[in-house]
Amino acid sequence: MAKHHITGDLPFGEELGVAPGGVISYSSDYNTVDDSIYPSRSHFRSYVDGIYMGYKWQCVEFTRRWLYTNKGYIFNDVAMAYEIFRLRYVRDLVNNKELPLNAFSNGSQRHPEPGCLLIWDEGGEFVETGHVAIITEVFEDKIRIVEQNQDFGKWPDGQNFSREIKAKVGIAGDYWLHCPSAESTILGWVIQTNDPTHATRFDAPDKEMFNIIPCEAKDDGKINTPWLNLANEDENAFVDMMQGHKLSCAASSELKYYQLSAAAKEALESATDELHQMFMHATDYALEHPELLTKFTLPDEILTKIRTSWANRKNQLITSRFDFAMSENGLKVYEYNCDSASCYMEVGKVQGKWLKHFDVKDGYDAGGELFKHLVKAWKSCKINSIIHVLQDDDPEETYHALFMKSAIEAAGYKCELVKGLNSLRWNSSTEIEDCKGNVIKWVWKTWAWETALDELRLDEGSQKRADYLNHPPSLANVLLNDDIMVFEPIWTLIPSNKAILPILCSLFPNHPLLLNADFEINTELANSGYVVKPIVGRCGANIQLIDQHQKTIAEKPGQFDGRDKIYQQLFPLPCINNLYVQVCTFTAQGNYAGSGVRVDSTMIIGKDSDCIALQVCHK
Repeated sequence: MAKHHITGDLPFGEELGVAPGGVISYSSDYNTVDDSIYPSRSHFRSYVDGIYMGYKWQCVEFTRRWLYTNKGYIFNDVAMAYEIFRLRYVRDLVNNKELPLNAFSNGSQRHPEPGCLLIWDEGGEFVETGHVAIITEVFEDKIRIVEQNQDFGKWPDGQNFSREIKAKVGIAGDYWLHCPSAESTILGWVIQTNDPTHATRFDAPDKEMFNIIPCEAKDDGKINTPWLNLANEDENAFVDMMQGHKLSCAASSELKYYQLSAAAKEALESATDELHQMFMHATDYALEHPELLTKFTLPDEILTKIRTSWANRKNQLITSRFDFAMSENGLKVYEYNCDSASCYMEVGKVQGKWLKHFDVKDGYDAGGELFKHLVKAWKSCKINSIIHVLQDDDPEETYHALFMKSAIEAAGYKCELVKGLNSLRWNSSTEIEDCKGNVIKWVWKTWAWETALDELRLDEGSQKRADYLNHPPSLANVLLNDDIMVFEPIWTLIPSNKAILPILCSLFPNHPLLLNADFEINTELANSGYVVKPIVGRCGANIQLIDQHQKTIAEKPGQFDGRDKIYQQLFPLPCINNLYVQVCTFTAQGNYAGSGVRVDSTMIIGKDSDCIALQVCHK
């Protein structure tokens, strides 16, 4: 948090000074923001050469911008500045490679160097966030730094640094920096170097920590014993769908479950939180660049609705799902199901009950907190009317809808379930009502937004027919109605569309969680193998896996064959005991809320792929 000078503060966006290399430090006094200059959140995002630098005008943004301008490399996006101290590499965007970072604690025998990063811990004047600056000059008794978001005062004329910090060298050559604020702590400095001598040691990540461990529960006669509570609507619907008290459809998997290490769970949590922010950055970027937005093949008539939704409802995302490949080869995200996703009940309720029924006690339920987080997300929405849960007449959607209905009701709202659309009607005020006469104002849906857009593409549903009072409202009539608030918001069409993946790669080049993706088959993709994905595909439909010899090694048919496609680097799921295993993480309000797995005998996870219980080891 920046401090005010007694006098001489400059308003937000004004130049405080110019650092070496011509990089400008700007005032970050948010109390003085001019809304005519920064009318929306997109105007607070900083880009250089199309690469996301950070939020204007934070300390992290300045540091990344300075490094990119002067060194040609950047570090990955971080939630808090103090986290930079634990980063182990930067991404050289010029030569397309990773360069090692080493951290040296305050008092290290390796002295700071011009161009290295100075890191403050969280606390004191930098509550929760920490702080980062660039060291530009080093002396025996002081250093000089450049930074942003520490104060709002203009640098003295002719001065190319923001401030000096006192230093002292110990008898053993140890270099100590005085922390200007007694309540704050300087962690040390981070240097791009191959030499780790005197560096602070962190536990090296074990590649095997990402291995998914196959396990099997003891039967003890429990397979044929009921364990889901039929008095609960969602559990009863789940039993009906599964034709019994079981989590897996395959008899051979009825006793199977998987385990993750605690370190893998932490990595998934961190990746989920970071990726959500990255997808939000990419969404904003796409909406600001019409030439990119055309790649999403969205009807022109709904783009204004999407932009309005993004401006007004960014923080009203209830939940979403990331799909990962995770093994000793690393952790990579496939895509973001940000619109309508599945498997919430399996992960948030059924797998926990399965683990309890089979008395599996050597860890904890990886989805055990999901329901609680969903309730919290709903409570934050401050809804003032009945929430209608809209679902298609499908057994899987029924238990999914009932599970979400229970979360909505646990948040304190009244909820009505609507199966299909035939029970809806227009009233004399051209509002849409349910069969009980309740006007539809708030909706959570199991339908994908693309289903409503398909009606628009067929010129159906977008306009009310002359005799609309005699016909049930269409899905487009409901979801695109300006008087109805829908969850998930319509802006989720952007991050859920596979066209976002090449944009992400351009904004965050060589990011370790991303797979190379492009709108065309580039040389790197051809050499590595690639996956062909329709940009609006669902449930694995019309996906093809092509190896480095241009041979198709797996494919799945579907209804999206004629849609535009993207091409993503081939990074197969791990095959564990003849099943391919995909890890899914679920969010609530954009933050990690739980994990589960889906498995299939083929390399492509689809609608009929099994869910199997996932547990996090205590170790």
